Amino acid sequence: MLKDLFRGKPRYVTVKAPASTPVPRREAPDGLWTKCTGCGAILYTKELQRNDRVCPRCGYHFRIGAWERLALVLDSLERFQPFDRDLRSVNPLGFPGYEEKVARSQQSTGLDEAAITGSATIGEWPVVVGAIDFGFMGGSMGSVVGERIARAFERATELGLPVVLFSAGGGGARMHEGILSLMQMAKTSQAVARHSQAGLLYVSVLTDPTMGGIYASFASLADVIMAEPGALIGFAGPRVVEETIRQKLPPGFQSAEFALRHGMIDMVVDRRQIRPTLIQLLALHAPREGRRHGR
Repeated sequence: MLKDLFRGKPRYVTVKAPASTPVPRREAPDGLWTKCTGCGAILYTKELQRNDRVCPRCGYHFRIGAWERLALVLDSLERFQPFDRDLRSVNPLGFPGYEEKVARSQQSTGLDEAAITGSATIGEWPVVVGAIDFGFMGGSMGSVVGERIARAFERATELGLPVVLFSAGGGGARMHEGILSLMQMAKTSQAVARHSQAGLLYVSVLTDPTMGGIYASFASLADVIMAEPGALIGFAGPRVVEETIRQKLPPGFQSAEFALRHGMIDMVVDRRQIRPTLIQLLALHAPREGRRHGR
């Protein structure tokens, strides 16, 4: 119609947007960030490592391996002289799959067994030192672990040296070896007693978790017992205890702080202060001859 010839032009023009090019999504490299178990914060992993794997926001102490532990307190890992590296686990009971479990732990941790023992210096004080790695079958104590610990105390007794031992075992005695594993509790306790009778210092550092047969034997028999903040300490775990006594446990039961309040340990020490605390303890208990020489 004629009126359509004189219709005004539209005031707005529709412009079609060009087809957008999808932007490739960037993936963060594995291990770049770590979520704190304590407060849930997302932490830069390198910053966490520089802080000795202690959360800078809430102070949560992450679990670390035996070699990492020794590197934090010894004067030099290069001067560490390991003991009894030729000892290897066997399967005396023919327990199904035991050899495979040991092999998997060796591959994942780089250790030949759950315990490392040897001689070293801390603040230039010579010591016999040991560490148990929770990553190796839960830090459980088999024949090799018990033998290494007992021999370490025997060497320290012969040499007149103090012992510093880091415990981190939540697996208790290693059931795969039966009574041979359980007897390690008595054997290590006797070695500790002979070391104590010789008038020598033993410092036990309890880390998360220290449970079962390890806690019920050598880990709780030291002259000075310290623990890292928040470490789980005890014989049976809180869930097992609660189910056994059928009572609600108090808040923080079996934590390092709970153990300190009830007189089970002597001090709770931040991981970053363990080395200076050990140096102070070694200096205070040094032989008189060492003090006269200004050590």
